[in-house]
Amino acid sequence: MDISPRTLIVKCTAGADEPERCAQAFTVAATATAAGVDVSLWLTGEAAWFSLPGRAENFVLPHSAPLAQLRDAVLELGTLTVCTQCAERRAITPGQLIPGVRIAGSASFVDEILQPDAQALVY
Repeated sequence: MDISPRTLIVKCTAGADEPERCAQAFTVAATATAAGVDVSLWLTGEAAWFSLPGRAENFVLPHSAPLAQLRDAVLELGTLTVCTQCAERRAITPGQLIPGVRIAGSASFVDEILQPDAQALVY
């Protein structure tokens, strides 16, 4: 596979409430990191819960890779960000996050997606 030097920004807007859409976002992000793509995965809405320890470990979707494994692949090679407002609405604080996860707002998201050679996907 010939990978161009592009950055992939994946915004996951679904959590356990929409498991297939959620798993698709994590799967695409993890697959891209494995292929050598620079990946930034954003967790918004109900997906914000997966920034906390144990939450992805309890997510089960038949015929899908374990969400925690996909999350960890992204954390190892890319970045994982929780939306500021989404975290605040759920009373998620920086001290509760899995190590390596950050909280940032829409200005940071817009900055990422407007970079040259950036590709944004929203699930």
